[in-house]
Amino acid sequence: MQLYRARKSVALELIVISPQNSSFILGRDYQSFMDRIAMLNGILEQNPSDAFARYGLALEFSNAGNVGAALTEFQKLLTAHPDYTAGYFMAAQTLAKANRTQESRKMLEDGIASATRTGNSHALSEMQAMLAELG
Repeated sequence: MQLYRARKSVALELIVISPQNSSFILGRDYQSFMDRIAMLNGILEQNPSDAFARYGLALEFSNAGNVGAALTEFQKLLTAHPDYTAGYFMAAQTLAKANRTQESRKMLEDGIASATRTGNSHALSEMQAMLAELG
């Protein structure tokens, strides 16, 4: 399913929603989704380096099944904030759900290094467990 929406610049933006998540996007949920995307994009227009807003935008796209957009946002987040450890974990989960296991492993390895640098033992243990599950 493909949905189009007008942006302020009058250009059209393509949002690809996977069929398994299409019920989430219909009706009132669709409007709520678009409101959250608009809100997060507004924050990022004002402050492109806002890590929490970038992370939230990546999660919104991931939850909607738009892997490409999610990974683009996770990459922007982790480039600007290489120790935003949760970004690695959620990007790895997004990759794993898309059956991109090799890339997910690499993201987890990078996340484990970040968690080790920052002393985030909880994130470290979660990512180590996921890495072990992936094999």
